[in-house]
Amino acid sequence: MTPAKTALPPAGYFDWCFEWFKTIFLPLMQPNNMKETSMEGKISFVHHDKHYVTIEYTHNNKQKSINGNADEASQQLLKEQKQIKKIHHFHEGDEVYFTIERSARGDKMVAANIRYRFNNNLGNLVNRARTNNIFTGYLKQVGDNYFVKETGSHLFFPLLLSPWELPPSANQINEPLQFQLHNTEKPEKITAMLLHRRFIPQFLAAQKHVKNKTAINATVYKITPHGIYVNVIGDKLQAKIPVKNEMPDIQEGDRIKVIVTYLSDKKMVVEMEQRTDKQSS
Repeated sequence: MTPAKTALPPAGYFDWCFEWFKTIFLPLMQPNNMKETSMEGKISFVHHDKHYVTIEYTHNNKQKSINGNADEASQQLLKEQKQIKKIHHFHEGDEVYFTIERSARGDKMVAANIRYRFNNNLGNLVNRARTNNIFTGYLKQVGDNYFVKETGSHLFFPLLLSPWELPPSANQINEPLQFQLHNTEKPEKITAMLLHRRFIPQFLAAQKHVKNKTAINATVYKITPHGIYVNVIGDKLQAKIPVKNEMPDIQEGDRIKVIVTYLSDKKMVVEMEQRTDKQSS
């Protein structure tokens, strides 16, 4: 009898098996001390929505890349373990230390214990901001949050909005704009602020009162043992008048004259001038 012929695997089968063994199975055979080996790499991509980063690094003279979780919770854990001094929000171009571990599912290797070292691109921008703090970038939106991507470095910065600032319009997304950097003395907390900002009408009205030093008829909406809370101009602009000594004879709903003694895009301070008529309920 003629022996039956054994069917040969399709072309490329053995190559596929080798690649699978090299990329999936072989890493899982790495000794446990791989976790203790600290690697150096550079972040090439930041996924702000999913809170992971891609790290480019060199191993055995070969260029490789690996993904890792970089959310605030993992940074907080490293801080509690005293591996880092403060939480860092990662940018493209960050030089980092990291370790390589198996993923939670055990099917791949991932970057873990990601620790910030430095960022030359970020340092260059900070130095430039000291003399000319005007940059060009593109507005990005991730969920309800806005970011600005600087054109030269491709670094992302969270956009800082005032409580009284109108949010960017939909037609501004992915469009070029000018911005400034703030908190440059703390690289991990740098934010972007639009150069041309739009504020609500109530804030603009308050600015005029400050300039002219005129009083505003404010409405009391809450009273506590330590303060009187007022709607300064409508309910969009509110402030607290501290009560240091005796509480004045004022009820919720009363109209009182206030003077705005300080106004910025972040804070407003008012003091009571005198009481006027009582607002009818």
